[in-house]
Amino acid sequence: MFAYIKGNLEIKTNGYVVVDVGGIGYKIFMSQNAIEKLGESGKEVKIHTYVRVREDDISIFGFNSNEELRMFELLLSVSGIGAKSSLTILSNISPSSFALAVISNDIGKLKKLPGIGPKTAQRIILELKDKLKTEEAVEDNVEEIKEAIIENDKVSEAISALQVLGYSRREIDVALENIDKNSLSIEEIIRQGLKKLSK
Repeated sequence: MFAYIKGNLEIKTNGYVVVDVGGIGYKIFMSQNAIEKLGESGKEVKIHTYVRVREDDISIFGFNSNEELRMFELLLSVSGIGAKSSLTILSNISPSSFALAVISNDIGKLKKLPGIGPKTAQRIILELKDKLKTEEAVEDNVEEIKEAIIENDKVSEAISALQVLGYSRREIDVALENIDKNSLSIEEIIRQGLKKLSK
């Protein structure tokens, strides 16, 4: 409906802002981080928007960049995550860090986000990993994310090898959780995983 709204920032408050465009005040829900980055009231701002239309409600959600907007849309596509939860997540992690956590299977990092438990973290990874690998959803840390994709492939091979040895995916995830997978070879990841699994 609206790609962005550009006008004077009239009100900044907890959870939303009001932007005046030609005498009409648009109430735009935003993450606290995004609101803080807008600066002082009275200045002109440009806010990228997502409009949600329901039978009894039309709400506008705002973002400082297209990157944040794309992350919001991706989060909405995950079953069980709504607009408010998505804004809370955006308040606590940058889009690039979020993408990195998803691509590298970092359940621990996702679990630290408000309202995200282990099951939701696993669902986010399951539903978004392939989308994030193919979509240009992240502008920062592109090299880091490419490395994470390579690392993820290395970890996948190690997990497959451990599964062949008869361990369940759950046992393997727990065993590999605190291993520094970035600097280790596949063989070393398997070796350290086995050491933990055999305890």
